Parts: sequence; structure tokens; C-alpha cells
Amino acid sequence: MTDIELIQDFSLDYFRLDGKAAIVTGANKGLGMGYAVALAKAGADIYLPYRSGDIEEVRSLIEATGRRVEFIQGDLTDMDHIRAIVKGCLDAYGHIDILVNNAGTNCFADFADFPDEGYLRVVNTNLNSVYFLSHEVSREMVKQRSGKIINIGSALTYTADERCPSYVAAKHGVLGLTRSFANELGKYNVQTNMVAPGFIETGCTTGVTSDDDFTQRITRRTPAGRWGNLADIMGTIVFLASRASDYLNGSDIKVDGGFSTKLV
Repeated sequence: MTDIELIQDFSLDYFRLDGKAAIVTGANKGLGMGYAVALAKAGADIYLPYRSGDIEEVRSLIEATGRRVEFIQGDLTDMDHIRAIVKGCLDAYGHIDILVNNAGTNCFADFADFPDEGYLRVVNTNLNSVYFLSHEVSREMVKQRSGKIINIGSALTYTADERCPSYVAAKHGVLGLTRSFANELGKYNVQTNMVAPGFIETGCTTGVTSDDDFTQRITRRTPAGRWGNLADIMGTIVFLASRASDYLNGSDIKVDGGFSTKLV
């Protein structure tokens, strides 16, 4: 197509996901719920692996968009469960077009007392499951010569904080995997990118936001002058899942209100 033809062809339909099937891990609450509903609003059907908790709220929100949602419960550190996720999505929808590696956990303790179990649990969930699930899903994407893998990083992808070495290690690793996947899969028209949310206020962060000193410290460091909310990040997920991002590969997008640009 010529330049003029390409310009004329572009429309907001580039952001539509009609006919696509998306796996979004850990999306029955918090940020993940926002990602899953955003993808459904753009036209995708959702396959939602979760470990525990209520699923009726996210089911209702997705079905209200007119899209389908299917669930599978299990542990992402179990390879049999990872294979079951891929099979389940294929059985439900016939293809896998989008993978959002969102599920995560954390452990807090002073370094001298940090539990080995806590370290392994966080790294296995937040990093190793990203590798193994992406590895399984990418085989299907390579066959169909298309796909989008979206990894979820953090402000701690680029820095560190006290009392959570396993989370920091895992989120640093997610960026490395994102770049590695991009190099390996780009030739098959499969794009892998990472979103790094800053400090986002959701129902899952009330334990943190109830600490007024901490909340104000983060707010002061954020040029936007506030914490983020779900609506601030949902559009980025849709963009990365859509045709509009076909030439974006191996990138990391910080959605943090400018937090990472400021020293203190």
C-alpha cells in the first residue's frame, strides 16, 4: 500500500479486538480485572485462570459487554495447570490471540529473616510462570503466525525497595523475559511488550493506601499529583493487544504518572 492508502486505511478499528481470544491470568480482582474487562469491551472473549477468590463480579462485568468468559482454577506454578490453561482456551475458543501475564503475589520481611519459602513462591509465581505459560502459548501463536504477549511489570522493575527482594528480582526478570521473547518470536508476527504500572489505587491496595504517610510520599513524587486508577491503564492494555501496536515489540511502557522520572 502507498503512504496515502495507509493513512486512509487507519481508523479506530485498529484498536478493535473482535474475534480475538485473550488469556488474562489472575484477573478476578484488582488491576487484572480492569485488563480483562477492557479487552472484552474492545471485542475479545476472555479465558481467565485464577487461583482463589470470587469470580462472579468479573463474570458479570465481562458478560455485560456481550463477550464470553471462561474460568479455570489452579496454581500457575504447576506445569499441568499451565498446560490445562492452553488446552482449555483452545477448547473454548479455538485459538489464543492475546496473553496477559498479570497474576502475582508478594512476601514482605526483613532481609535477614526473609523466608526461603516466600522467596521461591514469589519468584515461581511472578517470574517463572510468565516464562512457562508464555512458552506454551507461544507455540500456538507461532502456528497461527500472530499473537500478543503482554507482561505486567512494576515500578520495581527499574528500582528496588526494602523487605521484598523476591518481588524485585521477579519484576526485573519480567523485563528480561519480555525482551527475550520479542527477539525469539518477532519473526513469527508475535509481539511481546511489558506494562509497568506505577502506584495504582484499587480495592486490592487499600492496605497500602490506608497508610497516609506512605500515600502522601508517593503522591509528592508523582508529577501527576495523584495515584493512578484502573481507567488510567486499561487503554494501554487494549493498545498492546491490538493491531495498532503491531510494530511495537520488546518495549516497556511505564504507566506511572511520571513517578519514574523523579528522583524524590
